[in-house]
This record gives sequence, structure tokens and C-alpha cells, in this order.
Amino acid sequence: MRVLLRDRIYSLAGLILLIGAGAAVVFPQTFPTFGNLSQILLNMSIDTIVAVGMMLLLISGVFDLSVGSVVAFSGGMAAMAMVSLGWPVPLALLLGLLSAGLVGLTNGYLIAYQGINPMIQTLAMMGIVRGATLLLGGSGIQNLPYWFNAIGQSRLLGVQMPVWYMLLTVSIFSFLANRSVFFRRYYYIGGNERAADLSGIRVRRMKLWSFVLTALLAGVAGLLLASRLGTALPTAGRGLELRVITAVILGGASLSGGHGKILGALLGALFMGLVSNVMILARVSGYWQEIILGLILIAAVWSDLALQRQNR
Repeated sequence: MRVLLRDRIYSLAGLILLIGAGAAVVFPQTFPTFGNLSQILLNMSIDTIVAVGMMLLLISGVFDLSVGSVVAFSGGMAAMAMVSLGWPVPLALLLGLLSAGLVGLTNGYLIAYQGINPMIQTLAMMGIVRGATLLLGGSGIQNLPYWFNAIGQSRLLGVQMPVWYMLLTVSIFSFLANRSVFFRRYYYIGGNERAADLSGIRVRRMKLWSFVLTALLAGVAGLLLASRLGTALPTAGRGLELRVITAVILGGASLSGGHGKILGALLGALFMGLVSNVMILARVSGYWQEIILGLILIAAVWSDLALQRQNR
């Protein structure tokens, strides 16, 4: 299966290059420009940071549908603290992260220790957190402090900072997933949870921390998004959970657990961002874009099932 997974990542990278080359030929004046390519990276940066956490969850055999709501919630909490309460930026950032972490802790405890189905629990939490965000921020919180906006709007080498935060996140977690004993345990849990439990791995505790970590990464993404836009929107992150799940499955994760690489999350998000950008350049209707992205998700799940059957 490892060979199949490796080939899957390589084939995705080749497909990205093929689509990019084709787009450069069809749209030579707009696609292969620094501005457009950097915009693709900027647009996918938020999804990729969340996809790193989702990849860890799918490796362990579970998933989280509340990450999109957490993105909006963390940004809204930080904005509320800065604008309404007058908190300094560092404390507001900490509040946003703690709020996101609390959502992950709740999900992880109820799923790992109380046995609630992950889909039911995170689907319910998605609605709860989204509703709380709407109550908190109304139509949105604006007039955010300069130093908060500078986090997401400043540039390095002409590229906005969220792109660099994305690359840093992928690098750190890729190293940890490959070298850290703690993160390697998630592969054992996803491969055979019962065997992992009998071998001495504290499965329930590991699952709890995976949900906390995923929520924290979604919180970071939410803070970056609010900073980049200069406003905290309660509608931020809508549909993000499906894009992220599609990206990580395309990138080599399996719905059955036990497989996946952090680099695959980056490649999957890049593929999704590239397809969206090409559709925009081709002036494809927004309705058709939703249909096409849905078809990509179905194709990704189908390919995952096909690989599982081939492995058996």
C-alpha cells in the first residue's frame, strides 16, 4: 500500500504540472504571471493549514466537519476582544486559539471517551459554533487594529505572509509525522485501533489530542483569514470542510485510516486551488464550479476505495 500511496502523490504532482502547463498555454496573458500564481498560493493557504490537521485525523481513521465553523469562530472571538473589549493583539490572538482549542477538546472528549460518532458530533458542533459566531459578530466585525491586520497583509519577497505560514506549518508537521514517535502512533491507530490499544498506545487520549490539534490549526487559519481580510466575517469558512477533506483524500489519505502524508495535504490543496483558478479564468459559472468540485470529491473517494480493493 505504501507504494500505491507514493505513486498516488507522484501522480497528483504530475497532474498539477499538466494542468498548470495547459492553463499557461490557454491563458498565456493571465495564468503564468507572478500575481496570479501568488494569488493561487494565497487562496489555498488557509485550506492547507486546516488540511494538515485533517490529514492527521484521517490517518487515525476519523474526521472533523466543524473546522470551517472554527475558522470563523476563532477570528470572531479575537476581533470581538480587540474591538469591543479593547484587548491588546497578543491576548486577543490567544483568546482566539483557546476558543478553537476548546471546540476541539469538546469534540475529542465526546468522540473518544463517550463514543459519539465523529460525523454526528462534528456535524452538530459545526452548527453550534457557526450559530455562536453569528451571535457574536452579527454581520461582521471591522476596524481591526493595524498590528493584527499586518499579520496577514504584510509581504515577504512579494508574497503575502499567509503563504509563508502555510509552508512553515507543512514543513513542521511533515517532519513531526515522519520523525516523531507521538505522531507515528496515529498510523498504528488508523491501521488497527484494537491492536494499537493492546500494544499500549492510549488510543482515546491520542484521538482527543488529534481533535484539539486540528481545531488549533483551524483557529490559526481563522486568525490569518481575519487578519488578511481586515474583518472577521461570521460566514468565513463555509464549505471549507468539504474542500479540505477532498484535498487530503486526493493527497493520499484513506477513509479507512492508517495512510497519508502531510505533503499530500499540500498537493491536494494546490490541486483544488489550481482547478478553481482555471475555472475563474475560463469564466465558468459559480454554480458549475460547485458541481465540478463535488464531482472531484466523488472521484477522490472512488479512487480511495479502488486502492483499498486493490490492496486487499
